[in-house]
Amino acid sequence: MMSLLPPRRRRASRRFPVTLAGATAGALVVGLTALPAGAESGAGAPLGTVARTAGDARYRPGPCPRTADPIPDLERARCGTLTVPENRSRHKSRKITLAVAIIPAVAKRPASDPIVWLAGGPGDDAVSEIPMAVGGGLNRDRDVIFMSQRGTYSADPELTCRNVDEFAANSLDLVFGAPSTGRLHVQETRKCRDRLVKRGADLSAYNGTESSADYDGLRRALGIRQWNVFGISYGTDLALQYMRLHPKGIRSVGIDGVLPPSLAGGAVTWKAAREGFDGIFEACAEQPSCNTRYPNLKGTFERLVSELEARPVTTTVTVPGHPEPVKVTLDGGLLVNWLTFASHVAAGVPRSIDELAHGNPQRIAEQYAGGKLSPQAIGRVSHGLVFGVFCREWTPFESEGDVIRAGRRLFPTFPRSVVANAPLLSWMHADCRAWDVPPADPSIRQRTYSDIPTLVLSGGFDSQTAPSSGPYAARTLSRSTAVTVPYVAHVVFADSPCAQTITRSFFDTPAAPDTGCLAGLQPPTFEVAP
Repeated sequence: MMSLLPPRRRRASRRFPVTLAGATAGALVVGLTALPAGAESGAGAPLGTVARTAGDARYRPGPCPRTADPIPDLERARCGTLTVPENRSRHKSRKITLAVAIIPAVAKRPASDPIVWLAGGPGDDAVSEIPMAVGGGLNRDRDVIFMSQRGTYSADPELTCRNVDEFAANSLDLVFGAPSTGRLHVQETRKCRDRLVKRGADLSAYNGTESSADYDGLRRALGIRQWNVFGISYGTDLALQYMRLHPKGIRSVGIDGVLPPSLAGGAVTWKAAREGFDGIFEACAEQPSCNTRYPNLKGTFERLVSELEARPVTTTVTVPGHPEPVKVTLDGGLLVNWLTFASHVAAGVPRSIDELAHGNPQRIAEQYAGGKLSPQAIGRVSHGLVFGVFCREWTPFESEGDVIRAGRRLFPTFPRSVVANAPLLSWMHADCRAWDVPPADPSIRQRTYSDIPTLVLSGGFDSQTAPSSGPYAARTLSRSTAVTVPYVAHVVFADSPCAQTITRSFFDTPAAPDTGCLAGLQPPTFEVAP
């Protein structure tokens, strides 16, 4: 199983010259004297430079957090930590700390209401997504606040598990959907769980309900009367929960790559695959050069899934940065997962599928292996938070049969062994049986009804969270603007200047965002091989 959002650092780096992490970059420690909740920082005191306590949350300025790669923007950030209870339902719960980095606005006189960024995954570290936000100009007129969700890379404790990531990297030669592969995968999940429990982690406390309370505590501890929220991918699930549970102090909300808590699970992931794949297939069919060279691309892809599931193909590829040749076995399930990721480089998808159909799996194998073997795919995702969300909030409310039925309905030609594992969520129910945490209260699956102004962004090529999930979420948000950006994959803010323009204009005027740029968008020019 993998998190819903692949390492966005790879995607962001295509457009923005970015590398993340390292020790700290620029520590700014100012005014450590604690003030009562709601007390002002003083005239001219920058946001986040004064220690505060609000309820069960305490903010303290301090050094900027450790990161896996250098993030130059941290050199001008104001940083600190938020200390909160690990489990608010337990009277004597231990304390955990969440890293906070505040990127100042570019404007000399920024708006008084900052933006708080909710990261994707689940399990990604918000601090690592600073380059994406800055690259899209989100901090043009407002400070932008990044707090590591509990258990993520720059939090304490961090609940990462290299063994799970390394298994994904080292098992490329195994048949992706084979039961034996699934058993080995779940074995690594159990090792991860056992190690985290031995370190004292209360695994039931890493979930959306606690994270929502963390963000409410952060707003109050920073002394912010009103702020804006922007969530991507899993961060949209969290944002919708946060709006429902702690609406006070939220001026507006942007959600991009929408995953409503009421739908989250394998069935909606199959729906996302159907909608995102069809978006690419239809765009190719409408482009004469692509359609002539690659007719019936949809039929070819679905035929290959069934053929490879029956007779997997093994090839050897060379991956940049990896000294040894890599053996990759392609079956039907791997092909589905490849296309789920490859929607981010849609222009090359028809050519890759055609090459595979003519006996050349190299391009697909290289792309898939390159993602799994990237340093950014190892040791950075919080599996404690991944499984905390999946196993408390998703699998208790959706059976394995539900996933299979959705897959069969949307992809009727796919073999059962393929539809049993929704894209990006392979072996999820088996993992959750090994993770063994109690289910969340059923209220976690409630839809969010709100009159908070909300921008709902979807991508027409999004095969990770269904484009239709945006309008679905918007129907119960009475002051929402739902926008589908065509020809763009998951998290349109990362890849679309138009989406960035719309987002910035929304936070300026939530009632009337400027969507004029949509009219000029064109599909990608698909690669056409000789």
